[in-house]
Amino acid sequence: MDCVFCSNKKTRVTDKRPSPEGIRRRRECLKCRKRFTTYERIDKTGMFVIKKDNSREIFSRDKLEKGINRAFEKRPISKEKINKMISEIEEQLRRKGKKEVKSNIIGELVSKKIKRLDNVAYIRFASVYKNFQDIKDFKDELKELN
Repeated sequence: MDCVFCSNKKTRVTDKRPSPEGIRRRRECLKCRKRFTTYERIDKTGMFVIKKDNSREIFSRDKLEKGINRAFEKRPISKEKINKMISEIEEQLRRKGKKEVKSNIIGELVSKKIKRLDNVAYIRFASVYKNFQDIKDFKDELKELN
């Protein structure tokens, strides 16, 4: 593994442990002595998402993570809680054992998890997921929250 600071090719692992994302490795560069962390994730390809227009695309944790992170932007929720939630969502989808999952199932699962953590992030996510068109849609969703 190349050092992220000096690009030296020789590093050593000082600590290794499982994490929700996969395997966490703490590394130290043998040249500059700086430390950094890497994550090794098991690639679980093979699951497809069926979109609203019936097109299919390979499930992407990165895409899921990007959408959820956007909802939590500038909110007082720790990155660890958000990452844990993303891992739980991915695991729940994989436990279903299906090769194809409809996008609305993913959207509902994500909505429920976000709602438990932060109402503002939930409204942000819901406005995109449910395709809000005007202020009435926001008001209706806020009524449901109360």
